[in-house]
Formats: sequence, structure tokens, C-alpha cells
Amino acid sequence: MEIYCKDSAATEALGRLLGTLAQDGDVYCLTGTLGAGKTLLSRGMAAGLGADINEVNSPTFAIMNVYSGRLEMRHFDLYRIHTEVDLSAAGFYDYLDMGAVVAAEWSENCADLLALEDPIHINIERVDDTTRRITIEGVEV
Repeated sequence: MEIYCKDSAATEALGRLLGTLAQDGDVYCLTGTLGAGKTLLSRGMAAGLGADINEVNSPTFAIMNVYSGRLEMRHFDLYRIHTEVDLSAAGFYDYLDMGAVVAAEWSENCADLLALEDPIHINIERVDDTTRRITIEGVEV
């Protein structure tokens, strides 16, 4: 499915919808260039799960942030993660076993490993300064 979001509010609203649909153990693999809107979409997902969105920011340096709502969300930045050892050391598999919703930015770095988790793929492309083309595979919105 392909969705066009005309501004950041629409991108966040789409994330909010995805968050309301999320279930225990869902893995969202987010791809897109720097500044495409991966963190904004994740912010909306956290809001849709009932988390305090004032806490949502990019996990670039922390590698993983936690947001609590009706389900716990683990928000990963896999930019510096490339191996199964790195993924495991970051606690990725532990959080899946706990039933957390996982949103993984830069998921292409671990695509083969994440494919084993039956993920929902979300790619965000910049059309222009405000418009994003968002492709979602693995869930109906």
C-alpha cells in the first residue's frame, strides 16, 4: 500500500493509526533517508499506543528508547547495528520475547535477520520538502 502524506502532521497521524493497530510482538522495519520522517512516524506510533509523545525522540545515540502505553514500544536505531551479535547485545530479541512492539529505524542494516521476525515494512521517501510517499507492506491500514 502506498500513502502520500502532505505534511509532518499527516505523517505523525499515520503513525498514530499504526500504533492503534499494533499488537504484541509486532516488528516495524522503517527505512528512508536521513530526515525522511522515520522518527516522526515512530512518534505517532508511540502516541497511538498511548505513550507520552513528549518523550519520543530519535534513539540515534541511545540505540533504543522505551515508551509505555497500552503496549510497551521499543524504538531502535540500527544505524550502527549490522550483526546478530550487535542486535542481540542491544536487547532486540529479549524485547520481542517480552511482547513489546518494536519500531526499528535503519532496519535495512539487519534486513536478513529482521526478515525472520515477519516484520511490517515501512519505507518513507521524500517527494518534496513536506510531502512523503510511504509504502507499507505486511499490514492493512
